[in-house]
Amino acid sequence: MNIVEALHNEEVKLQRQLTAVKAAVAALNGGSKTAASPRHATSPNGTSGKRTMSAAVRARISRAATARWAKIGAEKAKKAK
Repeated sequence: MNIVEALHNEEVKLQRQLTAVKAAVAALNGGSKTAASPRHATSPNGTSGKRTMSAAVRARISRAATARWAKIGAEKAKKAK
């Protein structure tokens, strides 16, 4: 493993721990500000760790939801008769 990569990984780990400690201190102080959880903290390069879905996955989920609602609607229509 590259030494720079290992140091970067250590930095990320320490930043997560620092965020957790800050959150614990804020909770103990009864502070109104809530700290972000370590999993949702921004990375050192400024980008968020938020995941995005591809267009294909969004379309698949949309089709599945439409089919679910169509099935529910058909069942309601059948019961109404």
